Amino acid sequence: MPVPRVKPGNYPAVLSYGFRPFFLLGSLYAGLSILLWLPLFHGQLETASLFAPVDWHIHEMLFGYLAAIITGFLLTAIPNWTGRLPVQGMPLFVLVVLWLAGRLAVVFSAQIGWAAAATIDCAFLLAVAAAAGVEIVAGRNWRNLKVLAPVTILFMANVLFHIEAHLDGLTDVSRRLGIGAALMLIMIIGGRIIPSFTRNWLVRENPGRLPVPFGRFDVVAIVISSAAVIAWAFLPEHTLVGLALIAAGGLNLLRLMRWAGDRTLRDPLVFILHVAYGFVPAGFLLAGLAILAPAAIPAAAAIHAFGAGAMGAMTLAVMARATLGHTGRDLTAGFGTCMVFVAITLSVGLRIAAAFTSDTAMLHASAGLWAAAFLGYAILYGQALMTPRLRPKAIRA
Repeated sequence: MPVPRVKPGNYPAVLSYGFRPFFLLGSLYAGLSILLWLPLFHGQLETASLFAPVDWHIHEMLFGYLAAIITGFLLTAIPNWTGRLPVQGMPLFVLVVLWLAGRLAVVFSAQIGWAAAATIDCAFLLAVAAAAGVEIVAGRNWRNLKVLAPVTILFMANVLFHIEAHLDGLTDVSRRLGIGAALMLIMIIGGRIIPSFTRNWLVRENPGRLPVPFGRFDVVAIVISSAAVIAWAFLPEHTLVGLALIAAGGLNLLRLMRWAGDRTLRDPLVFILHVAYGFVPAGFLLAGLAILAPAAIPAAAAIHAFGAGAMGAMTLAVMARATLGHTGRDLTAGFGTCMVFVAITLSVGLRIAAAFTSDTAMLHASAGLWAAAFLGYAILYGQALMTPRLRPKAIRA
């Protein structure tokens, strides 16, 4: 018998699946926090946080927004991997409360102290890793235990972030380590879902050249890229690390070219996945060149290709597709969704370009487009996230 996707209970629809609260809260937080970031950066606004404005911005994008979306994705994907019921109801509510508590602890860390803020904030990712591990082990889904490695590294990076900020006043290694953990997840999971979704669409809509299935080349690319990005976290100026990053960029570019993304222009939900993954090799190449030619390539260009591009665009792409599919809606990108994809792509392009100039107008435009993309997602999909899944008859009607 098929395993029911949810267990009936006395809780609202938004707590029936992990993607619902975390995609909604994460998108709202990403859009609203970026509107606070520029006034903070320019000294026009202050918080009660012990973090410097730049550190607060980086921390909340990595360990606030991104951690929420990763959690929503994992808590939705793991039941499909294991055949078990999803984390829902009260356990899911506890995770949501932990995430919210972390955001408040960071903002008010000057009042509660750095140790208390770190403990509250880091508890969330530790709880997520534990919940995911328990479900994967209980379902005997051993091959997907590997996703716990980058989640654990992200947790460790968060702990280190708080320690670095307290002891040194700078978060150097931890921010790159957090980016590295996120890239590992994108390379592992993206390397599975992008060619899979592409193949499904092409077989149905545009027969011809298909994506190359996941194989040894992908494993080699992921291993080399992961080693390069971890080395970058600790040795960001070493020439050999720069060469390794460029090699990783080339390998990921080859991966992307093997997935036949150029044949998916007619389906924005599929095409945006390829666009988003394109920022992975771009980030690696920029990071490597920033080491080898620092006078020509600013390190901030690579940071934002990874952060705003690979992470921001990929999460939005996955959020839109998962929300439509798991709420019983057609996998079709409407005009509003297409505008969200355009906004995030333009935002990333402007932010990378702004790293090469001192043009504040370009920076403000990028921030505005980022906010429009994530708040646009929340507006477009908020009702679907908070209401029960549509029944087939309702879809046809």
